[in-house]
Amino acid sequence: MRSSRLLGFVDALVVIWAVVGAFIVRFGFESDVLVSGQEATYLSVSVALIVAWWIMLGAWNSRQSRVLGAGADEYKRVAAASLWLFGFVAIVSYVFRIETARGYVGVALPVGLAGLLVARWLIRQHLNVERRRGNSMARLLILGDPSAVAHLASSFATAKHAGYLPIAAFSPGGSQGLTVEPQSGLPILGTGHDTKSILDAIDTCGADAVAASAGVQLHPHSIRQLGWALAARNVALIMAPALTDIAGPRIHTQQVAGLPLIHVTTPSLEGGQRVAKRLFDIAASALLIIMSSPLMIIIAILIKADSKGSVIFKQERVGIESRHFRMLKFRSMVVNAEQQLKGLEDRNEGNGVLFKLRDDPRVTRVGAVIRKYSLDELPQLFNVLAGRMSLVGPRPPLPREVESYENDVRRRLLVKPGLTGLWQVSGRSNLSWQDSVRLDLYYVENWSLAGDLIIILRTVRAVFRSTGAY
Repeated sequence: MRSSRLLGFVDALVVIWAVVGAFIVRFGFESDVLVSGQEATYLSVSVALIVAWWIMLGAWNSRQSRVLGAGADEYKRVAAASLWLFGFVAIVSYVFRIETARGYVGVALPVGLAGLLVARWLIRQHLNVERRRGNSMARLLILGDPSAVAHLASSFATAKHAGYLPIAAFSPGGSQGLTVEPQSGLPILGTGHDTKSILDAIDTCGADAVAASAGVQLHPHSIRQLGWALAARNVALIMAPALTDIAGPRIHTQQVAGLPLIHVTTPSLEGGQRVAKRLFDIAASALLIIMSSPLMIIIAILIKADSKGSVIFKQERVGIESRHFRMLKFRSMVVNAEQQLKGLEDRNEGNGVLFKLRDDPRVTRVGAVIRKYSLDELPQLFNVLAGRMSLVGPRPPLPREVESYENDVRRRLLVKPGLTGLWQVSGRSNLSWQDSVRLDLYYVENWSLAGDLIIILRTVRAVFRSTGAY
């Protein structure tokens, strides 16, 4: 509730700033400028626009607590409300032949929308910090058998930014002698099937929301009654289906005889999507090569001055559909680093499949710096331009790694490997092998161009923080 009020205040400030700024840029400080062919002044139009914009943001539910702090839904609602408002203004201007100053609208919309999105992002960062400390969290009661409770509790624990704090469990039909769920440590407050028992458990723990896991042993009629009772108490009801690593765009709901059926579409990696991804890779990699060319020249000179050997290190990697290619990197190790690998394998600090060593003696002085900030990977932009890699994708594996892949893991090879990816922005070398695989498979299953842009933006932050880079 407090976050919603804060958002309302911030939205008002940003909208006022954008509209007043657009007025000053277009008309200066003259307050009596008339709209062409009308008696209304642009000052009165500005006041109406500010009020309407603020109301539209609320009408599109962009301040709802359930969309704050996680996911892109909040940003989508802010953008939709803003674009619908200015679309309505354009239609009204056309129908009634009102010649609205284009410079005025052309400044207010992009500046206001950008300001709203940046403000929402800043508030989200603050909210995420608070939630990592255990504040601003919704207290959650989990319904389900012990294994489902443990899975949901673990999922919520690893995603604190979502704002849910599991505090207790309720296991309909479970063992009456079990008072604590073994894996999560949550107290089990009951095992009954009736709505009253669940409501009593909510009163006992003071839950703000209830999450019902898939397969919970409750009759549909009981779940419906529970939903009514929770709505009367202003307690949220969350249904958690047994779907993992499925992104929102692939999930669609359809009402059939009162049942909300969930449809999961098959991921498509062909046709227009692949063409769009390739065009984006070509344009972005070419631009980045041009922009980073002075930096790459400086790095090349430093590498050459620091140690003997070639500036570029070429290594065989496995790409899309198991095709081998030569990946380019700035050399960050001594020339005979590959020959020294066998003598260091017993000191491996990696995740089992990948060899990583935090204080690797093979790394040169310049190499330590460029590896810390991932500058050694800049030559891979040429791999992207040539079509061997993509800007975003799974980590390019070595042939010996692919030989140990299980069938499920081989799905990583359905798309081109990436210069960056979910693995890059989620901890890099600090990730376990299982987490690396899960992130890569999630990307393969749920790729989108918008998702790629978000990963690229997150990569910039990850590079400067240099977390897991060694």
